[in-house]
Amino acid sequence: FDFVPDDLLVDIAMALVSTASSPADLFNMMLICRRFCAAATHPQVLARVSPQAFAVKAGSWSAGSHRFLKQCADVGNVEALYTLGMIRFYCLNNSSGASLMAKAAVASHAAALHSLAVIHFNGSGGRRKDKNLKAGVALCMRAASLGHVDAIRELGHCLQDGYGVVKNVLQGRRLLLEANAREAAAARHPVFKLLQNGGCALLSDFGCNVPPAKVHVANKFLVEWFALHPTSAAGLRLCSHANCGRPETRRHEFRRCSACGRVNYCSRACQALDWKLRHKYHCIPVADW
Repeated sequence: FDFVPDDLLVDIAMALVSTASSPADLFNMMLICRRFCAAATHPQVLARVSPQAFAVKAGSWSAGSHRFLKQCADVGNVEALYTLGMIRFYCLNNSSGASLMAKAAVASHAAALHSLAVIHFNGSGGRRKDKNLKAGVALCMRAASLGHVDAIRELGHCLQDGYGVVKNVLQGRRLLLEANAREAAAARHPVFKLLQNGGCALLSDFGCNVPPAKVHVANKFLVEWFALHPTSAAGLRLCSHANCGRPETRRHEFRRCSACGRVNYCSRACQALDWKLRHKYHCIPVADW
């Protein structure tokens, strides 16, 4: 690589980091030669690092991991902005995490928009009176317009319940159907053929199990982090949806299952997902205890 022009080397590095499937791929590229190592820190390269390259294990989190994510975020990598924002806000109790997520949201990052909606719905990081339902709905609408399934589902339940928005049961059910149809399509589930053939569209929110969407690296990190650093000692609960990982930022922040009261959720979307995947098999109403 000694005779490869710098701009071509940067282009090669950009192609490699954009398809990296793990942090190891990125570090292996940096070990190829000294020039590749230098190219890996080029702003254009850092801006193209794939989300999978940020999938550091919570047990391996270090100042170096934080620094690398920050370098990527500083050059405008929206996945780095969102991932570092989630880690700072929920794991490191740093309010700057919300600002990072907001920057990702401005760049139309759907997951960031939905996460900010959850923060507004719960008043996370503040007091109960800091809840802003209208802002949460507005953020959900924006994320839903970008095709974010959890946001579509969240908005559907908000419309059905009249939560932060004028109640519209029919529109809410339509959005729930859309969320499940998108899930089925993404998973290439056989039930999607029913939709294509004009068959029954009552999917997972209405009784038919559809595989869950791929979990974002930020949520995986949160799940691992709080397995290592439990919040129970502070009286704070985790969202009961196994793939979420969000913790309460104050006591009694999350909603409980109205039937059994044994589980709690950060959002209606997580509650609906956990119900179809797990909780409906274990929920025992309080009256039957």
